[in-house]
Amino acid sequence: MSRDALITSAFGRFVKVGGLVGRVGVSMLGEQAAGLLRDGPTAQLKKAENTVRNAVRIVDTLGEMKGAAMKAGQMLSLHEGLLPPEVAKVLSALQKEAPRVPFEVMERELRRELDDFDALFESVEPEAFAAASIGQVHRGVLRDGREVAVKIQYPNVDRMVQADLRNLKALLGNLVSLFSDIDFEPVWEEVKERLFEELDYLQEADNIRRMAAMQVNCPEILVPAVVQEATSRRVLTMEFLDGIAPADAASDRYPQRLKDQWGVNLFQFTLRGLFEHGLLHADPNFANFAFRENGQVVVYDYGCMKEIPAKIAAGYSALIDAVIHKRKAAIPGLLHNMGVFKEGGTPFPREMTDPYVDLVQDIVRAAPPYTFGDDSLIYETLYDLGMSNWRDASDIQFPSDIVFIDRTLVGLFGNLGKLRAAGPWRQLLLEYTAPAAGLPNAS
Repeated sequence: MSRDALITSAFGRFVKVGGLVGRVGVSMLGEQAAGLLRDGPTAQLKKAENTVRNAVRIVDTLGEMKGAAMKAGQMLSLHEGLLPPEVAKVLSALQKEAPRVPFEVMERELRRELDDFDALFESVEPEAFAAASIGQVHRGVLRDGREVAVKIQYPNVDRMVQADLRNLKALLGNLVSLFSDIDFEPVWEEVKERLFEELDYLQEADNIRRMAAMQVNCPEILVPAVVQEATSRRVLTMEFLDGIAPADAASDRYPQRLKDQWGVNLFQFTLRGLFEHGLLHADPNFANFAFRENGQVVVYDYGCMKEIPAKIAAGYSALIDAVIHKRKAAIPGLLHNMGVFKEGGTPFPREMTDPYVDLVQDIVRAAPPYTFGDDSLIYETLYDLGMSNWRDASDIQFPSDIVFIDRTLVGLFGNLGKLRAAGPWRQLLLEYTAPAAGLPNAS
């Protein structure tokens, strides 16, 4: 991919995303009109086919645009398991490696940001070993011999993000409406805030230092150190921490005992962020982790972090306690206290919440330990429940703070499923949610 292939002008990106909005919108309207003439299995089949076609359009366009366009699309793709399998498979393409931008383009950005580049670096590998939505990563060696990873933003990516936002709101709102009738506005506001934060690598460097301090007594989690003298708003240099790639870690090359250990470490890492530290690593893309044969997990990419309000943490703690102790009747009220209810402040009816609680109770059973990925029916059932509750869920109200918390939890469960991890989930939840009882009460 050349620099010219990166659409950086506001007008160019307006045309690209705006055209996609139009195609998806026309397709949806056509499907709605055709649906009036069909019913039963034929209507469901045609609707599924149309959904897949729209997902393909979105992946093809967003995947080549990078910036906010690709990043926002990736966020939707993390909801695999809650979407039809065919759609999840299409959207998962956005989580794969993006095309690399040639090094001569990225080197200009690197030298523009670091005036003392030649004094700092012995070498930087021309071939990027990772490429993402707003930048790519190159291995390098400093003059003092330290091996580093250098994360460099694409040219004009901040302008690309600004150019994308208005059209993306329409596009993603249309896509979400294919699966749900929820109010997209709070979701979009939260996504937009996280996108802007990810553009500032000085902020990400601060996030890394904060997270490293929080994990200082947790040797099973490895956080790369920041090389401050080689870091700017658009360049982030960190020590290079290697590990087993996620796809290899999830393969048959490694014993299930080790995969279980990795899974438990990921689970605890998330619980600490939510209930203990109040700071959540909120980008659970499986590619943001690497694994070691001693059970350690390396955690990368700290651009998307979520500060957790104490009241929200206490609310999740209360929900978990109610699920573990089979107090299904308490769930609608606990959700209401968190700010999750139907329009007008009406709590959810039990017939909406009870089926979900029944599913989650299987994960937190005392014995035998639940194995993620063992039962694909749980995801199919969740999707079926979502479909059956469409009409009742059309007026859901919820605080924007839970958007990235739920995204992180869904991503975590997906990663545990890839590892087919089994562990003492009930015991860990009880251990980490008990301290949250001291936070402002959610009930």
